[in-house]
Amino acid sequence: MKGIIFNLLEQAVCRTHGDDSWDDLLDAAHLRGAYTSVGSYPDEDLTKLVTAAVQSFQMPADEIVRWFGREALPLLAEKHPNFFAGHSSTRSFLMTLNDIIHPEVRKIYPGAMVPQFDYDTTSSQRVLVIGYRSTRLLCALAAGLIDGAAAHYGETVRVEQSQCTKREDPVCEFRITFHAAEA
Repeated sequence: MKGIIFNLLEQAVCRTHGDDSWDDLLDAAHLRGAYTSVGSYPDEDLTKLVTAAVQSFQMPADEIVRWFGREALPLLAEKHPNFFAGHSSTRSFLMTLNDIIHPEVRKIYPGAMVPQFDYDTTSSQRVLVIGYRSTRLLCALAAGLIDGAAAHYGETVRVEQSQCTKREDPVCEFRITFHAAEA
């Protein structure tokens, strides 16, 4: 896993829980925590940090990972504004993940293993169904990033996960409903 993920997690934890919380998580996870953004680190490091956060913050693992996704999105927008430029909606942004954003991620972070998404746009303009495929099983992170993208674009969405590979479904599937802005 690329170090940028750990950098974003550190920023999110410090911003929400204070600088000491990050050091406490590293200690509880028995990790050094010297992550460079382009470095590659074992996926297990994230698992250990999430496990430590479960104990520290008294939240289920998937809730922590989804929280992290929500918190990471604005940090990514600050770091890589070009990923978000040219989009006026969450839907537009999400539809570019495979073809525009992930190829750019691979350029910036060589060796990055990004998830694959497929889209079903047949329901309506208000609904987008996204299939998520990744060996890392971080669908909660994807859901959090979707939540964060909606906040970034000033939209309200409902994200429902109808399928999950953790439940032995063939793919993780999110049904995203976009709500009209209130007047």
